[in-house]
Amino acid sequence: MTQQPQSVRGVGGGPAGGVAGRPRILEVDALRGFALAGILVVNLLTTAGPPGATGGLAHVHAADGAVEWLVVLLAQSKFYLLFSFLFGYGFTLQMGSAARAGARFVPRMSRRLAGLLVLGLAHAVLLYTGDILMIYAVCGLVLLAARNVRPAKAWRAALGVYGVAGGFLLLLGLGAALFDPGDLGESAAVKAELTAAYRGGFTEVVGANIRALPDTAAALLMMGGFVVAAFLVGYVAGRRQWLGAAALADRARLRRICLTGLAVGVPGAVFSAAGVAGPLPERWQLLGLAVGLVSAPALSAAYATGLMLWFATPSGAATARVLAPAGRMALTNYLTQSLVMALVFSGYGLGLYGRTGAAAAAGGALVLYACQLALSGWLMRRHRLGPVEWLLRAVTLWAWPMKAAGGR
Repeated sequence: MTQQPQSVRGVGGGPAGGVAGRPRILEVDALRGFALAGILVVNLLTTAGPPGATGGLAHVHAADGAVEWLVVLLAQSKFYLLFSFLFGYGFTLQMGSAARAGARFVPRMSRRLAGLLVLGLAHAVLLYTGDILMIYAVCGLVLLAARNVRPAKAWRAALGVYGVAGGFLLLLGLGAALFDPGDLGESAAVKAELTAAYRGGFTEVVGANIRALPDTAAALLMMGGFVVAAFLVGYVAGRRQWLGAAALADRARLRRICLTGLAVGVPGAVFSAAGVAGPLPERWQLLGLAVGLVSAPALSAAYATGLMLWFATPSGAATARVLAPAGRMALTNYLTQSLVMALVFSGYGLGLYGRTGAAAAAGGALVLYACQLALSGWLMRRHRLGPVEWLLRAVTLWAWPMKAAGGR
């Protein structure tokens, strides 16, 4: 039983946030809402303690090591790629919105990317150094340059970028595994310095975040190729309308993608977890990260197609309607997650940095996510946009969103 009408209906049964006659696609919002959960768990575990081979978290309970291992296996690298794919898909919707409004797309998108860059910089300095918005803003320029490229050419470009980025990382990781460069994690002195800073006041926390920006930029640069590849695949998906009712009509294709993604992604994720979180020696950490990044797109595709198939069932459709409001205001939820994490782990909050285990942190993430689902549903029944989405749309349109036609 397909639920095709749900693809063009809002959470409350009517058009959800669509403008100029274009309703939102429920499945796209639901996928984005689902990805928020994985992003939250990964970010929370990296925010809760100093970096290390196993995340730097204290092992308070026997389950902590297993939880860290499962997070690397199931979530690390997978959900930001799913978000990146949806960003590329949303780019094509932005193109359509500008065309329907008779507006020039390049100035619109340029303002949107500039707004993301400013938000990302503020986010990285004030709340969380692992910000992804800045790299989205920079890599979005590639999409802007490729906006008129045919889907087939964009697909080939995505494969080429992915191959180069993946090959480079695998060579680095293999070299580290074979030649054992020594301790790849932070030294005890650096960890102690980070712990003191993040348990300090607001000034100390911001100072530590600023000092971390070069390392953050280097790490994000390594991920940039995968983000661009995911952007381009999302662009192809948007141009060919791979999501929504059209996708649900071809379940056999979705099943093939899901099964192939699991067959390729699960072995890579298992090796990655073994290298990053044990039991392999530390010299395998970089190779584990590389294999995890290279195999992550397969598992991300399996997640997306598996969910699309489930959304076509009565229980899945009901779940999609719960997830979709969080996806509609994903940017607000993403930044709110970082704010809550800062208040829990930093010294100007509860000061739990380095004092909690992975199991407790992951449990807290699920509680926070459940609260966000409930709050998002309440807000989206009353408003078209989340607060940060409203601000970003105002910058994009350079007008009050409620008064301007054609914005999405």
